[in-house]
Amino acid sequence: MTAPALNWLDAGRIYLDRRVIAILFLGFASGLPLLLVFSTLSFWLKVEGVSLAAIGAFSLVRTPYTFKFLWAPLIDRLNVPFLSAWLGRRRAWTIVTQIALMGAIFALAGTSPAEAPIWTAVFAIVVAFASASQDIVIDAYRIELLAEDEQGAGAGVIVFGYRMGMLTAGAGALWLNTFMSWPQVYMVMGCLVVVGMITILLSPEPNPPENWEAGPGPAGHRPWSARAGHFLHEAVWAPFRDFMTRANWPLILLFIMFFKLGDAYLGVMANPFYVEMGFTNAEIASVSKVFGIGATLAGGLLGGLMVMRWGIIKTLLITGVLQMLSNLVFVAQALAGHDVGMLVVTIASENVAGGMATAAFVAYLSSLCNTAYTATQYALLTSFMAFARDVLSATSGALAEAVGWVGFFVATTGLALPGLLLLLWMIRLMPQPEPEAAPPR
Repeated sequence: MTAPALNWLDAGRIYLDRRVIAILFLGFASGLPLLLVFSTLSFWLKVEGVSLAAIGAFSLVRTPYTFKFLWAPLIDRLNVPFLSAWLGRRRAWTIVTQIALMGAIFALAGTSPAEAPIWTAVFAIVVAFASASQDIVIDAYRIELLAEDEQGAGAGVIVFGYRMGMLTAGAGALWLNTFMSWPQVYMVMGCLVVVGMITILLSPEPNPPENWEAGPGPAGHRPWSARAGHFLHEAVWAPFRDFMTRANWPLILLFIMFFKLGDAYLGVMANPFYVEMGFTNAEIASVSKVFGIGATLAGGLLGGLMVMRWGIIKTLLITGVLQMLSNLVFVAQALAGHDVGMLVVTIASENVAGGMATAAFVAYLSSLCNTAYTATQYALLTSFMAFARDVLSATSGALAEAVGWVGFFVATTGLALPGLLLLLWMIRLMPQPEPEAAPPR
């Protein structure tokens, strides 16, 4: 007989833990760069006169998020010379990736999409690579720092922090653009990377798993080739082999790919849509800042509490349906046109539903990881999610041009159905136990 699930008050106390608060700020650091190569970049391109089809194709610059599992084993297993001895493995890699990220954003700020779009694309790819690398280590840090029963809260706050970073790079960037040029805006965004640097320097290093082994294995009298082979086996093959021991693992990967497909399609075209509806930078930024932040806070934290109260799978189903329905609110916005009141409803609905669904999804992905291979396995799982967001959504601009905004948003709602159907199939094949109460601390 299972113990009663946590009540809402007991579940909420975890958010006051200093480790969870650190995860909040690391979530901000992780979310900040994404929109700089996503919807904010789309806005910049639209203002510069780039076509919708080309803007959609620009989503390919984010392919490092899709393929980050290829270099995740190096970050997972190798130490950073000198820095790891001082800061620890996870914190050292975080600092290295953040320094690279700051430099890449500064370089992107120096490009001109209208005059030399190729250089904009090149440096956007570099930003995406550094950002994806930062995500690898921050996700591993979060999973290793928190206990199993704390992962729901960790997912909730990292989603909130992530959304805060996205709002800063989205609404904040649009607001800054009212009195700054786009290159100056990107320079400010680059400076904000320091938030993550300060956070990780003030945070503890998690203890490595008992079976963790750094580098290419013990030297002894073994030849270099044998040690390299041992490292490749432990860093690359072992994490994938471990994941493939799970029942129905191909179905799990398909679900991860399709769960947020509709949301990803919509996200690419959101800012170009607002521009065509006649909203000013100040209107979009003000609504996103005032209502979007509150909606994001409510969505992310409520999603984390739902996971702790009802379990991951049930929460995924409920929030997945809400996430799908929130896309239909954009149909009403397209019909209303330039209506600021309707924009408040649209952004609030999308942020609440998206925050809830993302919190549940992050908790689900975290639950799939073996702590011996945290960075590599989480990078693999999020790469499948990024494939839908960054590769499949490359045709979003062409679709919007072909069917118009109303047809486009109806289509994005339909694109959410495959993920929900896969989830229902998984529930049937792999029934989940009810959540149990955490023991007193």
